[in-house]
Amino acid sequence: MSKNEVDVSERRTPYRGYMRLDHYKIKHTKYDGSWTPDLSREVIERGNAVSVLPFDPYNDTLVLIEQFRIGGYTAPNMSAWQIECVAGMIEPHQTAIETAHRETLEETGLQVLDLEPIYTYLSSPGCTSETIEMFCGHVDAENVSNFGGLETEGEYIRVFTLPVSEAFDWVNTGKIQNGMTIIALLWLKNNIDLIKVKWRVGE
Repeated sequence: MSKNEVDVSERRTPYRGYMRLDHYKIKHTKYDGSWTPDLSREVIERGNAVSVLPFDPYNDTLVLIEQFRIGGYTAPNMSAWQIECVAGMIEPHQTAIETAHRETLEETGLQVLDLEPIYTYLSSPGCTSETIEMFCGHVDAENVSNFGGLETEGEYIRVFTLPVSEAFDWVNTGKIQNGMTIIALLWLKNNIDLIKVKWRVGE
């Protein structure tokens, strides 16, 4: 399907704040070529983001963060304190790579030595246009901060290191509850040997 198979008859913005909510009256073609009736849809517009999984390949150590998330607080049977990768919004004047370096430094105090692209994906296409450009970041975890984030942005972050094998176990046991971090860790599990070769570990 293409955008030519979508017809927008109305678009308005009933809310604009930290995020923007747009309302659409829309119809699209079905797989048999006919059109749907008018559909009412809302989409949250908040820009695009990057995430970084900070990995110290020499010590098989990850740097993860934990912070309060309102979605986890309001969701049934989920934790308000989410264990995550580094992540942040791409500023208009910055590239995704520049944002990855900036956010890793702000949230963990670490410099990124190298970046390996993972995936770019829609975070929740049923309700938002946000895309996340995901990287694995080569870091030296020896000098990691205990706390990070910017208080001016309401960030109060605990930073900690974790052996890679234990992080993989946390995925399997459900201790990690957000898709962004699960995706990054499953990618690393499948690619850890290749990334170590690329980053010349052991030479």
